[in-house]
Amino acid sequence: MIDLLAYASLFLAAFLAATLVPAQSESVLTGLILAGGQPVVALIAVASLGNILGSVLNWLIGRGVERFRDRKWFPAGEAQLARAQQQYQRFGYWSLLLAWVPIIGDPLTLVAGIMREPLWRFLLLVSIGKIGRYAVLAAGIGALS
Repeated sequence: MIDLLAYASLFLAAFLAATLVPAQSESVLTGLILAGGQPVVALIAVASLGNILGSVLNWLIGRGVERFRDRKWFPAGEAQLARAQQQYQRFGYWSLLLAWVPIIGDPLTLVAGIMREPLWRFLLLVSIGKIGRYAVLAAGIGALS
Protein backbone atom coordinates (compact mmCIF):
# COMPACT_ATOMS: atom_id res chain seq x y z
CA MET A 1 0.00 0.00 0.00
CA ILE A 2 2.88 2.34 0.75
CA ASP A 3 4.34 1.72 -2.73
CA LEU A 4 1.01 2.53 -4.35
CA LEU A 5 0.78 5.76 -2.34
CA ALA A 6 4.34 6.71 -3.30
CA TYR A 7 3.68 6.09 -6.99
CA ALA A 8 0.33 7.89 -6.89
CA SER A 9 1.86 10.91 -5.12
CA LEU A 10 4.67 11.06 -7.65
CA PHE A 11 2.27 10.74 -10.58
CA LEU A 12 0.03 13.52 -9.22
CA ALA A 13 2.97 15.83 -8.49
CA ALA A 14 4.39 15.25 -11.98
CA PHE A 15 1.00 15.69 -13.64
CA LEU A 16 0.29 18.97 -11.84
CA ALA A 17 3.83 20.23 -12.46
CA ALA A 18 3.24 19.92 -16.21
CA THR A 19 0.02 21.92 -16.15
CA LEU A 20 -0.34 25.62 -15.50
CA VAL A 21 -0.77 24.80 -11.77
CA PRO A 22 2.40 25.76 -9.90
CA ALA A 23 3.86 22.50 -8.61
CA GLN A 24 7.20 20.74 -8.54
CA SER A 25 7.84 17.06 -9.16
CA GLU A 26 11.62 16.96 -8.97
CA SER A 27 11.68 17.13 -5.18
CA VAL A 28 9.13 14.31 -4.88
CA LEU A 29 11.11 12.13 -7.29
CA THR A 30 14.39 12.91 -5.54
CA GLY A 31 12.90 12.11 -2.13
CA LEU A 32 11.54 8.77 -3.32
CA ILE A 33 14.83 7.85 -5.00
CA LEU A 34 16.80 8.69 -1.87
CA ALA A 35 14.34 6.74 0.30
CA GLY A 36 15.17 3.69 -1.81
CA GLY A 37 11.84 1.89 -1.48
CA GLN A 38 11.03 1.60 -5.19
CA PRO A 39 13.05 0.81 -8.31
CA VAL A 40 14.49 3.98 -9.82
CA VAL A 41 13.42 3.04 -13.34
CA ALA A 42 9.82 2.61 -12.16
CA LEU A 43 9.92 6.00 -10.44
CA ILE A 44 11.26 7.66 -13.59
CA ALA A 45 8.54 5.94 -15.64
CA VAL A 46 5.74 7.07 -13.31
CA ALA A 47 7.04 10.65 -13.11
CA SER A 48 7.48 10.79 -16.88
CA LEU A 49 4.01 9.42 -17.58
CA GLY A 50 2.39 11.90 -15.20
CA ASN A 51 4.37 14.81 -16.61
CA ILE A 52 3.68 13.87 -20.22
CA LEU A 53 -0.05 13.45 -19.56
CA GLY A 54 -0.12 16.86 -17.85
CA SER A 55 1.38 18.34 -21.01
CA VAL A 56 -1.23 16.54 -23.10
CA LEU A 57 -3.90 18.24 -20.97
CA ASN A 58 -2.31 21.61 -21.82
CA TRP A 59 -2.26 20.63 -25.51
CA LEU A 60 -5.96 19.68 -25.36
CA ILE A 61 -6.84 22.96 -23.65
CA GLY A 62 -4.88 24.79 -26.34
CA ARG A 63 -6.85 22.98 -29.05
CA GLY A 64 -10.12 24.36 -27.70
CA VAL A 65 -9.20 27.61 -25.98
CA GLU A 66 -9.33 29.91 -29.00
CA ARG A 67 -13.08 29.72 -29.23
CA PHE A 68 -13.14 31.71 -25.96
CA ARG A 69 -10.62 34.39 -26.91
CA ASP A 70 -13.34 37.09 -27.20
CA ARG A 71 -14.57 36.55 -23.62
CA LYS A 72 -13.68 39.07 -20.92
CA TRP A 73 -12.37 36.37 -18.58
CA PHE A 74 -9.94 34.99 -21.19
CA PRO A 75 -6.48 35.14 -19.51
CA ALA A 76 -4.47 36.33 -22.54
CA GLY A 77 -4.98 39.38 -24.65
CA GLU A 78 -4.94 39.35 -28.43
CA ALA A 79 -1.37 40.70 -28.47
CA GLN A 80 -0.12 38.07 -26.01
CA LEU A 81 -1.70 35.27 -27.98
CA ALA A 82 -0.30 36.56 -31.26
CA ARG A 83 3.18 36.91 -29.72
CA ALA A 84 3.07 33.34 -28.39
CA GLN A 85 1.99 31.98 -31.76
CA GLN A 86 4.68 34.01 -33.52
CA GLN A 87 7.37 32.67 -31.17
CA TYR A 88 6.17 29.10 -31.71
CA GLN A 89 6.29 29.58 -35.49
CA ARG A 90 9.74 31.10 -35.20
CA PHE A 91 11.27 28.24 -33.23
CA GLY A 92 9.04 25.49 -34.59
CA TYR A 93 8.04 22.17 -33.16
CA TRP A 94 11.60 21.41 -32.06
CA SER A 95 11.00 23.84 -29.21
CA LEU A 96 8.82 21.12 -27.65
CA LEU A 97 12.03 19.42 -26.56
CA LEU A 98 12.11 22.24 -23.98
CA ALA A 99 8.66 21.49 -22.57
CA TRP A 100 10.33 20.40 -19.31
CA VAL A 101 11.91 23.83 -18.70
CA PRO A 102 10.31 25.75 -15.81
CA ILE A 103 8.22 28.82 -16.67
CA ILE A 104 8.34 28.40 -20.48
CA GLY A 105 7.52 24.70 -20.82
CA ASP A 106 3.89 24.69 -19.69
CA PRO A 107 2.75 27.62 -21.85
CA LEU A 108 4.72 26.12 -24.73
CA THR A 109 2.62 22.96 -24.63
CA LEU A 110 -0.56 25.06 -24.53
CA VAL A 111 0.55 27.07 -27.56
CA ALA A 112 1.39 23.81 -29.37
CA GLY A 113 -2.29 22.89 -29.02
CA ILE A 114 -3.39 26.29 -30.29
CA MET A 115 -1.05 25.88 -33.26
CA ARG A 116 -2.61 22.48 -34.01
CA GLU A 117 0.65 20.59 -33.58
CA PRO A 118 -0.02 16.93 -34.48
CA LEU A 119 -0.38 14.83 -31.34
CA TRP A 120 2.10 12.16 -32.47
CA ARG A 121 4.90 14.71 -32.94
CA PHE A 122 3.92 16.55 -29.76
CA LEU A 123 4.08 13.30 -27.76
CA LEU A 124 7.38 12.24 -29.28
CA LEU A 125 9.23 15.50 -28.64
CA VAL A 126 7.70 16.22 -25.23
CA SER A 127 8.42 12.64 -24.11
CA ILE A 128 12.07 12.84 -25.14
CA GLY A 129 12.57 16.02 -23.14
CA LYS A 130 10.65 14.98 -20.05
CA ILE A 131 12.02 11.43 -19.77
CA GLY A 132 15.51 12.79 -20.39
CA ARG A 133 15.12 15.38 -17.65
CA TYR A 134 14.07 12.81 -15.04
CA ALA A 135 16.84 10.40 -16.13
CA VAL A 136 19.45 13.16 -15.81
CA LEU A 137 18.06 14.08 -12.38
CA ALA A 138 18.28 10.46 -11.22
CA ALA A 139 21.79 10.08 -12.63
CA GLY A 140 22.80 13.31 -10.94
CA ILE A 141 22.03 11.87 -7.52
CA GLY A 142 23.82 8.64 -8.40
CA ALA A 143 20.71 6.50 -8.77
CA LEU A 144 21.42 5.22 -12.29
CA SER A 145 25.03 4.19 -11.77
